[in-house]
Parts: sequence; C-alpha cells; structure tokens
Amino acid sequence: MSDHFSGPRADADPAIDLADLFAFPSPSGPGGLVLVMDVFPNARPGVLFSDAADYRFRVRPVAIPSGHPGSLFDVGTGEYAFTCTFSAPVGPAADGEPTQRGTCVLPNGETVSLEVNDERGGHGPGVRMYAGLRMDPFFMDVQKEVETRATRRLAFLPKGNNTAEGLDVLTIVVELDVATVLGPASGTVFAVAAETVTAGPYPLRLERLGRPEVKNVLLSSNGVDTTNSVDLRDLYNEEDPFRLGPSYLGAYRARLNANLVFFDGLDGKLDWPTQPDGTHPLTELLLADFLVVDIAEPYAEDSYFEIERALLEGRVHTTCGGRSLNDDAIDTLYTLIVNANRGPRVSDGVHHATVPASREFPYLAPPNPDPPAPISVPTAAASR
Repeated sequence: MSDHFSGPRADADPAIDLADLFAFPSPSGPGGLVLVMDVFPNARPGVLFSDAADYRFRVRPVAIPSGHPGSLFDVGTGEYAFTCTFSAPVGPAADGEPTQRGTCVLPNGETVSLEVNDERGGHGPGVRMYAGLRMDPFFMDVQKEVETRATRRLAFLPKGNNTAEGLDVLTIVVELDVATVLGPASGTVFAVAAETVTAGPYPLRLERLGRPEVKNVLLSSNGVDTTNSVDLRDLYNEEDPFRLGPSYLGAYRARLNANLVFFDGLDGKLDWPTQPDGTHPLTELLLADFLVVDIAEPYAEDSYFEIERALLEGRVHTTCGGRSLNDDAIDTLYTLIVNANRGPRVSDGVHHATVPASREFPYLAPPNPDPPAPISVPTAAASR
C-alpha cells in the first residue's frame, strides 16, 4: 500500500510510518504549492502524532535537461525544509479526547502553530496548514497486487476491492505561496520528499518517502534478485532522499534491475530492453526517489510521473506532474513497468478512494468515525 507498513521499523511504530506523499499546484490559483504527508496507517479515533519525532517536507529546485532521452533531473543543493513537531498530548478536552499542539518551522525560520484536528488549521504569511485525522486518500487492490507478484501473472480484475476502504490516517497539509515563502527566485519546478526523524539535536532518519510503492513493490523480494534476498526497506528508509550512500547502493540497483525485468515480463513480452550489464532503463530514475512537480502548469488530477516520462522520452512535459490526492498512481505505475505505456492501461480495478478528495483546503475527506478493523497486508513471499 503506497508506503504504508514499509518495513519492520514502521510496523513497530505506526506514528512514524509514512503512508503517502502528495505534491501538486494549488487548485485555488497560480503560484501555490500543496504538500501532503500521511502517517499512521489504520489510524483509530483519538490517535495523535508522536512527540518524539519530527515530520519534515524537503523541497529542492529542479532543472530538467531537454532533448536528451534518459537523462536525470538536475536537483539543486539548496533546500527548503518544512519541519513539523508536536507536543505531548494534554487534556482531555470537552469531547473527552486529549488535545495536541503542532508547530511547523518554515524555510525562512518563521513558525506556524495550530491545534491538531482543528479545521481552522494554522496560518502565517503566505502559508496555511492543517494537521489531524482524515480519511485515507489512497486506493488500491493490495491483495491482487500481491497475487500478481506471487503468481507471476497479472491477477487484477476489472472491478477490484479497495484495501484502504474506510480507513483513516493522520495527515499534515501545507499550502504555500511559493514566491512569498520560498522567494521569487526559487523557480517553478521542485523535487519533494518527506521524512520522519528522531527529535532532538542529533536527528536520525526513521522513514523517507518520495514516490508511491517504491519500497513495497519495486524493492520487494520476489525471488528474482540473485544478488540478495533480504528485506531492503529499513536500509532504504535510512537513506537521504536526495543522496543515496554508497554502502547499499549496489543492493538497491540489483533489486530494481531484477524486479523491473520481472514486471516487464508479466504481459508475456518485453518492452524495456536492458543494457548488456543488466541495467534497466528505469533504475537510475527510480533511485532518484522524489516527486517532481511544476507549479507553472495548472492543477491536474492525472499527471503522476508525467514529467519523468517526458524526461525519458526527451520531450517537454505538458502537465504539472507531482501527485494529486485523486491520481490513480497505481495504474500509472503498473502500466509504465509492464508495457512502457505502449499497450493497454494496466489497472487494479480501483479508480478512486472511499471518498475522493476535494479541491478545498485541507483537501482530504473528514475521518471515518467508525473505521473498519485494522488490516493486515500480506507480502508476495508469504503468499507463495
């Protein structure tokens, strides 16, 4: 499920488990950027953020090479960070539930404060934010995706079952006017990643997230990686989103090269020829694991991975890229890795969330007051 339950550490502490990341131009007007980080999959009523972790959006300007198919993004070294921290719960309030305060430090050092679950959110010059419980915007037939990998055939049905149906998450939403908050010289194209780190003067990275399903699908163990068979997700979670360390880079490359060939063959034909050494054309692009969004283009709900596809094809992108809350990213991902967008769209049969997101802040639907029992997500290895 996107990045839900993405490793043993996340399973042990759901409050630091990054479930999803979204970045898209503001639907309300030009020049705005919306950042959404979901944590705590299967959240129950009354859950709150960890007071021992920092929740951070990391944003960097990006230059896009033109006319060179297969090039990589040129990500700047300058960074704009939005770091959100939360107090220990106090209370209870009038409704009998404990309350919690949040503070977000902006790239310019200014702070925005709010009360968790307060619909009014918090405001500052050129920025508004919300933090609290909302309905999970993710949608996917996880069981059929797992079956696809376990049986090595496309197992999706025309009408799938949304595994995230009715579930809730904790979310942090930051909407900003880019020129006001980042400065007029910051540009319009940005790389966006999220992370949770330990609070304090010497933070340790607990989870990191860029694109959906990198860890749970693309880096999964499917019995095709002859180099190693270990669970790489916790190691990958410790990596800087913008600069992978050398220690395990070979392991990530080997897993992606093997898995991408595996996915390419699910429809019985190969659409992604590899290099003589086995390198897959998508491997290096996917290892640059962040969302890429262009706020100069208008808001769109179906443009996930469009800027990356344009880069692969050596053309100019025509939409905002990034990832909206209603984007069917799973269908986009599977179509890309199975047939390189040269065949019919590969769909898991689920096309929208339990309640689709709106175009009004804070965008995610209100929480389900009576969510279903917590789900258990199987792995392909366990299904064999």
